Amino acid sequence: MAIRVFLVEDMKHVHGALADMLSEVGDFRVVDATGTEAEAKLWFAENAGAWDLAIIDLVLDQGTGMSVIPRAHESAGHGGGKVVVFSDYASDGIRDHCRKLGADAVFLKSQVQDLMHYCSELDGLQAAPAA
Repeated sequence: MAIRVFLVEDMKHVHGALADMLSEVGDFRVVDATGTEAEAKLWFAENAGAWDLAIIDLVLDQGTGMSVIPRAHESAGHGGGKVVVFSDYASDGIRDHCRKLGADAVFLKSQVQDLMHYCSELDGLQAAPAA
């Protein structure tokens, strides 16, 4: 079963690049994408349980990904989806703050290979048979 991905990213070309890279590392399907804080919050409110992985940029067309992280974490529920920050602005302090808000992992956009490794591990966990 494909891992359902929701992208919160304002640059459209990044949507396509991420979708392509994810398809190379495992069974991922981008279910939707948005570039604003308000649209992302609404999507999470209306789609609880309808996603497995959220990839969130911190700088959006309107608003910030910082306030989207807790909404995504809430929408994930217990043991639900993973919330990942993927941004050019992830200093050590920002990483810590994102984790406190509910992010499971934080990657700089220059660490795309690390993000893909993280995602391939998620795919491997989902594909593993239950013990």
